[in-house]
Amino acid sequence: MINIEEGVIEYLEIEGQRELKGSVKISGAKNAALPDMAATILTDETVILENIPYLLDVSTMKDLLEHIGVQIEEKENSVFSFSLKEVKSLQAPYELVSKMRASILVLGPLLTRFGYAKVALPGGCSIGTRPVDLHLKALQKMGARIKVEHGYIYAEAPYGLKGSYIYFDKKSVTGTENIMMAATLAEGQTVIDNAAREPEVVDLANMLKKMGADIKGEGTDRIIITGVKKLKGTKHRIIPDRIEAGTFAVIAALFEGNIVIEEYPSEYLGYVHTILRDMGINVIKLSENQVIIKKSGRLKPVNIQTKEYPYFPTDLQAQFMTLLSVVEGRSKITENIFENRFMHVPELKRLGADITVNGRDAFIKGVKKLSGAQVKATDLRASAAMVIAGLIADGKTRIYNIYHLDRGYENLDSKLRLLGASVKRGFEDISS
Repeated sequence: MINIEEGVIEYLEIEGQRELKGSVKISGAKNAALPDMAATILTDETVILENIPYLLDVSTMKDLLEHIGVQIEEKENSVFSFSLKEVKSLQAPYELVSKMRASILVLGPLLTRFGYAKVALPGGCSIGTRPVDLHLKALQKMGARIKVEHGYIYAEAPYGLKGSYIYFDKKSVTGTENIMMAATLAEGQTVIDNAAREPEVVDLANMLKKMGADIKGEGTDRIIITGVKKLKGTKHRIIPDRIEAGTFAVIAALFEGNIVIEEYPSEYLGYVHTILRDMGINVIKLSENQVIIKKSGRLKPVNIQTKEYPYFPTDLQAQFMTLLSVVEGRSKITENIFENRFMHVPELKRLGADITVNGRDAFIKGVKKLSGAQVKATDLRASAAMVIAGLIADGKTRIYNIYHLDRGYENLDSKLRLLGASVKRGFEDISS
């Protein structure tokens, strides 16, 4: 990470084209851990969460919850207890929220349990507009008084939230999660139409139901929540990270299928597997949660369109672009979710990729090989794409801005070293 005072920047250096083999275990899902952690605000009883990944975003969420008053204790490796018996603050300050957009997830729980919340407008990856308007309009329909000024959201519901009919003009994962949490303690029934169907939404619903919430329809376009008076504590295990799993599927495909992937959530990656099969890559189950990835002959170019779950995830677009950059022929990727998510293209081109962008379309002409160079990670998933490129490139690749990587991948460099990769962290003095 960058430390401006010391004038030092951290980087990842990869010596490419090493043989990779062995086994790797997929960590808990970042995008499930963050809303599950926010949901601990909804009860005064203890919640125990298992399989929490050690990530920068998770650390930021822990800091935010502790600022609010949640007592957090590490019970054992990746297992934490959360208990909010006494509130210290109903504010989510800018210095924490600016680090991570998912901080907005505390808004619904604070407002529904305590009748007030002051939350800074969120930060995070610069991958395009991700407005919180959907969250705010939905909460207003539930009776909240909301104003936005001086960079903060001020939300009040002194007499409690009321169940309402919510239609999202655009599918929103965090919007669905925020309103679902808010509705658990609201009076009456809330219906969310055009709800997000992602596995992480279902994971949150499963946790809330263990806490006593009345939720139906999770995993479909319509979720129905009937408010209850009180939620209780529970124990819940966070699902494996499907994006990390997809990232390692790409890596395994590039290294002749000698990598066993453990805790692999096949049930969440059906559409991704279809794309892999179209390319000539098979996902072979060894056991319930163990797979290997095997090529069946020469890889073929494909066309990919990102779309909300259960279709191809935008969070795997950059990784698959790297894979396609060395597949003979012409491929095309259309990015339908975020308007600014091709920032990794210039970095891939520095490594020798042949990619042309026209609006939301990226046209990829496969090259024989990539060549190591100095590049930067432009966002979380782009950082993984740079790592993949470095692993297959000829020579050394040095990746800057790797704090993005630490936000969403648990010990990725350590996992790769265990597979035989030459990956090391270093520091460069940029003060002169």
